[in-house]
Amino acid sequence: MGVDGTWRRSCILVDASASGAKLEVEGSTDPLKAQEFFLVLSSTGSAFRRCELIWVDGSHVGVQFVTAKTKAKTNAGKHLVSSQ
Repeated sequence: MGVDGTWRRSCILVDASASGAKLEVEGSTDPLKAQEFFLVLSSTGSAFRRCELIWVDGSHVGVQFVTAKTKAKTNAGKHLVSSQ
């Protein structure tokens, strides 16, 4: 599901680890190019993981689970460039 709740895709969890997963997505993978989304793991929505898109291969996608630790690494890699 989109972080903003505006889109949803059904998928099959093909493989998972502590840090990420491989999903088979039904329908277009275009909305996933938003880079971050929620993988809802229960019908009630009470179990979910925030994910970052890592790769796309047809209907299969690889995601990394976003945690405070992975988010800090991503933000540390971004630098502001000032024009002086």
